[in-house]
Amino acid sequence: MSDLDVSVVICVYTEDRWEDILAAVASVRAQSRPALETLLVVDHNPTLLERLTKEYKETADVRVLPNAGPRGLSAGRNTGIAASRGEVLAFLDDDAVAERDWLLRFTEAYTDLRVMAVGGRTMPVWASGRRPAWFPEEFDWVVGCTYRGLPPGRVRVRNVLGGNASFRRTAFEAAGGFATGIGRDGDKRPLGCEETELCIRLSRARPDAVLLIDDRAVIHHRVPAARERFGYFRTRAYAEGLSKALVARSVGADKGLESERRYTTRVLPAGVARGLRDAVLARPGGAGRAGAIVAGVLTAVGGYVVGSVRARRGGATFSVVEIEGGSDD
Repeated sequence: MSDLDVSVVICVYTEDRWEDILAAVASVRAQSRPALETLLVVDHNPTLLERLTKEYKETADVRVLPNAGPRGLSAGRNTGIAASRGEVLAFLDDDAVAERDWLLRFTEAYTDLRVMAVGGRTMPVWASGRRPAWFPEEFDWVVGCTYRGLPPGRVRVRNVLGGNASFRRTAFEAAGGFATGIGRDGDKRPLGCEETELCIRLSRARPDAVLLIDDRAVIHHRVPAARERFGYFRTRAYAEGLSKALVARSVGADKGLESERRYTTRVLPAGVARGLRDAVLARPGGAGRAGAIVAGVLTAVGGYVVGSVRARRGGATFSVVEIEGGSDD
């Protein structure tokens, strides 16, 4: 097993997720392979910052700090990276809990010095208690979870998924941090893809880099009722198209859309066929799933077209920051 120290970064922004935040931290502190520290980065919310500081003031392995950059998830992650002491940085969503061997599975992969990033499997926890019948597994990325079509086991990938991921510190030294202007900003439009852009940039900076997903590194991600609705599904798919346009602008369409081409030409047609077959067999939700896949693709393409036009006109900007060395505090 790797003896690398691991810092876990959890970015938080709202008191509405108070219980979720406490559960996320507790799941890290219960790991079979202990973390060096857990950093809670608060995104421009002084009330939440004060409350969390009081909550963990006597907890030596938990540090609470404010986002030192502009509002948003990318800057929060960069703040955590810069303040951390670990040789590996793991990222966990604030509304997720990690299984006991989460960090163990990550660190096992880093015995290979070429490995620069390791992601895991994210399972949805539906607020209603079960997956909506119309919601296709191929689109679980809409709710921040591992989607149907990703290969099983420990496999090489173009990019890891940000809510359940780890990076070697030297990855940030080689490629810089997460790009601001791409990812989430509180409760505004649900953009994403900042980890995709970073991973492609990393592979360019370090052509020998190996990026993996190990589906044994499992977290469980809460899906609130509002995100079980088709309106959110459509909004998130559109935002993904906007985000992909920014990624393509940063790293080029060849790399920026490489995995998406395989996904749209192989995985999604198979999903539509399964849905239609289920509809013929009178199984619940079959027609709905097939329709949702088609609607999701068309909406994402629309977002990509709009995002591409904005990018060409200079209406969308993002920036990459250099990451300083780890904290010596």
